[in-house]
Amino acid sequence: MPVKLQSAESAHDEEARIEIVPLIDIMFFLLASFMMVSLSMTQLHRVDLKLPVSSSAVAEKRTPPIHLAIDAHGVASWDAVVVTPQEITRRLTDLKPSEETRVMIAADQDCRHQYVLAVLDAVKAAKVDKVSFETLSPKP
Repeated sequence: MPVKLQSAESAHDEEARIEIVPLIDIMFFLLASFMMVSLSMTQLHRVDLKLPVSSSAVAEKRTPPIHLAIDAHGVASWDAVVVTPQEITRRLTDLKPSEETRVMIAADQDCRHQYVLAVLDAVKAAKVDKVSFETLSPKP
């Protein structure tokens, strides 16, 4: 229904209209723009690793709250921040781990075994018993 901006006594027969369709188009464009900008602002806290393949891998249903990564050179990181095994133990102890605290270790397939064991020992020193290793499932 058009909006009349003039009084009925006016001699003009033209009616002013507010078009809604262009306004809706502009709002959708702004919404899409803000969504794209906000998605580009998120940062993934992951280290690029080549994970080994395991035929006995089981898909994890829940995301573990603590993710540790070890790259091919043995550098350990916690949420993409480089840490030492002593820092891992200290940070886990500061979190006051409970029986439900879980840690997932993702080690590069070219990483030396001693680095994985150092991180595993650091986690065990903080009294965390639920530790899993991230692997890739074989492709069917």
